[in-house]
Amino acid sequence: MNEESAKQAVAVAKAFVETFNAQDHERQAATLNYPHIRFANGRFARIENAESFIAGSRRGEAALRDEGWHHSVLASIQVVHAGADKVHLTLRNDRCRADGTVYHTFDTFWIATLVDGHWGIQFRSSFLHAE
Repeated sequence: MNEESAKQAVAVAKAFVETFNAQDHERQAATLNYPHIRFANGRFARIENAESFIAGSRRGEAALRDEGWHHSVLASIQVVHAGADKVHLTLRNDRCRADGTVYHTFDTFWIATLVDGHWGIQFRSSFLHAE
């Protein structure tokens, strides 16, 4: 297990959640490496660059608010494998209402990569569980 890589991957995953909560799409885009791949709802989505990610995030912001989302909590994070330039992570994210009530829980597998000196999340795959 490469401890330095693990530390960098955990830091970028935490930054992703922090910027998601702030709905700071530009900073959140910087937590990713591109092309970024997401597998959800039975299909793959390929996001080519930060501009595409930001545009999609802005469209998704209204949907989050409509479902009653206020913030997300990184309930757990575990490093599964850590090499010099790639780290596998498992996470549990909770979506919460303003009063802290959890209404969705996501078990998630992410891959963080080191590309041109930048650690970023390059792959995300989530399972949604209704609470």
